[in-house]
Amino acid sequence: MSQPRAVATGTPVLRPRRGRLRSVRPSTWRGIASILAVIVLWEVAARTVVKNPLFFAPLTAVAARTLELWGSQELQVHMWTSFFEFTLGFVLASIVGIGAGVIMATSATARDLMDPWVSMLYSTPIIALGPLFILWFGIGISSKIAVIFLVVVFPVLLNAYVGLSTVDPGLIEAARSFGATTSQVFSKVRFPAALPFIVTGLRLGVARGLVGVVVAELFGAKAGLGYLILISAQTFDTAALFVGVLVLAFSGVVAVEVLKWIERQLAPWRFQESGE
Repeated sequence: MSQPRAVATGTPVLRPRRGRLRSVRPSTWRGIASILAVIVLWEVAARTVVKNPLFFAPLTAVAARTLELWGSQELQVHMWTSFFEFTLGFVLASIVGIGAGVIMATSATARDLMDPWVSMLYSTPIIALGPLFILWFGIGISSKIAVIFLVVVFPVLLNAYVGLSTVDPGLIEAARSFGATTSQVFSKVRFPAALPFIVTGLRLGVARGLVGVVVAELFGAKAGLGYLILISAQTFDTAALFVGVLVLAFSGVVAVEVLKWIERQLAPWRFQESGE
C-alpha cells in the first residue's frame, strides 16, 4: 500500500535549527581536542616525568609567569616591540616579494637578471648577517626590520613567481579569444589562479618572519619577545622563556587565520568547491 503524499498548503514547514555546537566543523573539534591533549600531557610530564622546572616548566607555572609579566607591563612592551618590527618587515617584504614575482613572471629579461641573485640571497644564512646589519643600521628597529624583511621576501617572491608562471595556458587563450587585454588577463585570470600560491608564500613568510624576530632581537635589542627569550634563558627563568615562545606561536596562528580570511574574501570559489 503506497504512502499518502503530503499536500502542499503554502504553510512553511518548521524544521529544528541546528545548534551552534553542532554546526562547528569536525576539523575544528579535532584541532581543539589536540590542543587540550597537549596541554594535559605538558602538565603531567612536567610534574611526573621531568620534575625540574629549570628544564621544563609546568604550564600552570607558565600561566602564572604570564600574569606576573602582564601585571608589571613588561610583557606588553615586549609584545608591542616585536609586533611593530614584524608588521613593518612583513608588509614591506610582501609588497616587494609580490611585485618582484610579477616582474619575473611577465618579463623573461627581468627573470634572467634577477634569478641568480634570488638564488644566492635566498641560500645565504641571514643569522650570519645580523651583526653586519647592526653595523649598518644601528641597534634600533631598522636592523630588526632588515632581518625580518630578508627572511620573508624570498618565500613570497618565489611562490608568487611560480603561481603566475604556471597558470593554465588554455585559460589565458580563452580570455584573449574574447578580446581581453593584457591587464585584464592578469587581473581576471593569472592573478586569481596564482592567489593560492601567493597566500602560501605569505603563510611561509609568517613562520620565517617570526623566526626572524627572534634572531634579530638576539643582537643588541632592548625589548621584544626575542629579547625576553634571551634574557630568560640567561637567567634560567624557564617559565618566562616559554611565555615568549607561546606568545610567538599564538601570534603565528592568528596571522595565518587572518591570511585565510583574506583569501576567502579574494577567492571565495575555492572554499565553496572544497566545502570549507
